[in-house]
Amino acid sequence: MTTLLTTHDVAAIAARTGLPEMLRQMVRYLEADFRRWPEFEKSARLASHSEVGVIELMPVADANEYSFKYVNGHPKNTREGLPTVMAFGVLADVATGAPTLLSELTLTTALRTAATSVMAASVLARPDARSMALIGNGAQAEFQTLAFHYLLGIDEIRLFDVDQAATSKLLGHLTRVPGLRLKVCGSTAEAVRGADIVTTVTADKTNATILTPAMIEPGMHVNGVGGDCPGKTELHAEVLRRSRVFVEFEPQTRIEGDLQQMPADFPVTELWTLLVDPASFQRSPDDVTVFDSVGFALEDYSALRLLRDFARQYGIGEQIPLIAAPTNPKDLYGELLRLAPAKVRAA
Repeated sequence: MTTLLTTHDVAAIAARTGLPEMLRQMVRYLEADFRRWPEFEKSARLASHSEVGVIELMPVADANEYSFKYVNGHPKNTREGLPTVMAFGVLADVATGAPTLLSELTLTTALRTAATSVMAASVLARPDARSMALIGNGAQAEFQTLAFHYLLGIDEIRLFDVDQAATSKLLGHLTRVPGLRLKVCGSTAEAVRGADIVTTVTADKTNATILTPAMIEPGMHVNGVGGDCPGKTELHAEVLRRSRVFVEFEPQTRIEGDLQQMPADFPVTELWTLLVDPASFQRSPDDVTVFDSVGFALEDYSALRLLRDFARQYGIGEQIPLIAAPTNPKDLYGELLRLAPAKVRAA
């Protein structure tokens, strides 16, 4: 049998756990898996692009478990009443190939993306960082805001989005969060000015220049989340040239991230190496760091592990017969007759 976790189940897990603790545990699971990075079989995601969006498969495996995520990215979906991003994922047993977990990953992807941002900022941003500019206030924005507030002590969020309704939506959700100050800004430049951390999480599939070199101040950490597929960028190339750039899986980021603008020999560092050896990165007060985040399959593996463990702890989820289980594994036709004999024989 396969455990099924629906959107309602994931929301129930978040309610039972509490969002701060769920984000905290998500970071813990991510860090544990990134620290054993060499144990995983890794590949860039398989993407099918169209003029209006992309559909992707994201696989990863270690010696015991295999996982994949199905995910789309269609910026125009909101006009049709659909989310820009929709996803589900699977955990399977490597020894048998049997799927053990089938879960929604739309809500969960937002949680794991925010947790990954915090994981990176915890080793890249200045320890005294207290303010963040959030450029793009759509579906991911609340998760990024709360993760940085709860886990890194960021108490001021400076908001800007070209869509004022998106900012109003965020304000409606988060205005009463204790200890959190939200400041609405009239432009990216205004939001970024004086911020310790800058997070860009825009949705349009274009080669945009959200951050320019003139906006970058000494000591900033830039969390570039929205540039996540070929032809989609957020950072001016000169911002990368002036920064120390960190990535998840370099072969994938060179195709999909803001890094796609740079030559093949442009130097970057994979984040896992810092988590294994924090002393390998020494930050000066004026260093500018960039986490060119595109989302990697290992993060979804970590998220699926977390969901499975919480589901077991709380008794949440449904056991479903996703895979045929015939009495005689060599008699699959007999299983068809057993499950629907009248209709099969009538045909």
